[in-house]
Amino acid sequence: MPESEILLRLAAACAIGGIIGFEREYLSKSAGFRTLILICLGSCLFTIFSIFIANNTPDRIASNIVTGIGFLGAGVIFREDNRVKGLTTAATIWVTAALGMGVGGGYYWPCIYGTILSMIALFLLTKLEDLIDLINQNRNYKIVCHYKHETLSKYEEMFRKHRLRFKRKKQTRKDEMITGMWVVDGSEKNHDAFIRDILKDESVIEFEF
Repeated sequence: MPESEILLRLAAACAIGGIIGFEREYLSKSAGFRTLILICLGSCLFTIFSIFIANNTPDRIASNIVTGIGFLGAGVIFREDNRVKGLTTAATIWVTAALGMGVGGGYYWPCIYGTILSMIALFLLTKLEDLIDLINQNRNYKIVCHYKHETLSKYEEMFRKHRLRFKRKKQTRKDEMITGMWVVDGSEKNHDAFIRDILKDESVIEFEF
């Protein structure tokens, strides 16, 4: 392989990693501009080395890239409340590594198409995701109030009134206080209407949402 070809592949890997990394950096995600450039460049280098080092079985070295990327991806995934965060960033790392491998193997056009489709998914489909969030959101509610018979049922009736779907996660009573926790689904408009009503309720001592 000519030296000029190696330099072209490495430069292309840096460009692809930079393009995808820009979007993650713009949103202040854990894997940003420099990280994705290095991931794409590293995948490209491993693929090139596999061609030189293992002429008969280049797939052995290249296939281990997937294993290594799995560890990186797992490092950006975490759980927050009842949601799993970082899956999009982990998937972006995975795709970036695949594009780096493709460039390292000299498959420029599939990598160009892959980069374009990745940017469409990251940028344009975010608008669709925001629209879906307006239609349906999943939130956690915690209400603390003085204990009375069927106190929590009163708030569940308010959920129904505002057309919110709910599931009671936990209820605890301590002395004269009772705490209820729910997972609630519904439109942003209905959530906001419920919150406005609950904030006016003088019997509520503590409200988390």
